[in-house]
Amino acid sequence: MKYKRILLKLSGESLMGDKQYGIDNERVRQYAEDIKAVHDEGLEIAIVIGGGNIFRGLSAEKSGMDRAQADYMGMLATVINSMALQDALEKVGLKTRLLTAIKMEQICEPFIRRRAVRHLEKGRVVIFGAGTGNPYFTTDSAAALRAIEIKADVVLKGTRVDGIYTADPEKDPTATKYEKISFKEVYDKGLNVMDMTAFTLCEENELPIIVFDMNKTGNFMKIAKGEEIGTLVKV
Repeated sequence: MKYKRILLKLSGESLMGDKQYGIDNERVRQYAEDIKAVHDEGLEIAIVIGGGNIFRGLSAEKSGMDRAQADYMGMLATVINSMALQDALEKVGLKTRLLTAIKMEQICEPFIRRRAVRHLEKGRVVIFGAGTGNPYFTTDSAAALRAIEIKADVVLKGTRVDGIYTADPEKDPTATKYEKISFKEVYDKGLNVMDMTAFTLCEENELPIIVFDMNKTGNFMKIAKGEEIGTLVKV
């Protein structure tokens, strides 16, 4: 296997499957089975999930809600998604720990960096919920931050698109895919990979990002083995 410790970033929308809202249990089960297959090969896996399938802070702000209040609500949505994935992972036989940036003792552990690393070393899948615990930061930023804190080898951003394109491939049929691209090229071309805070964190810490299609069964394993699918972003 190419990596020892990875951080997988999933969007909240990816959990919807074909639904317009909420959680598709079949999609979550597929993710759990793919994660188990990779974990069984000896990789240490940490996960960050967004909350956009339930609540999106930026959208609520545009409709008049206080931004900080809306962002905290979005953090709670990520915890709901994290609990759903935790349940699915445990149903396929994995040991997990859910750590959140906001204390919720009845359902999860508070995030403590050393504890998170120890869980990974013991072979548990660690899920980080509630973003960074601060408003004005996205779950992309949380993924970059947690990956750096636990010294992950790579950030894998699972999306419904199989990489980074010159334009939105769902809207522009002439868009072409990048196999590899540098952080500087992403800046220069104005491509949308992660929000700027998250992207800059990864660049400054020389942490590579791979954008790939998580919805295709087996892709996660292919990346873990070092196959060149998706798009690699590196310094």
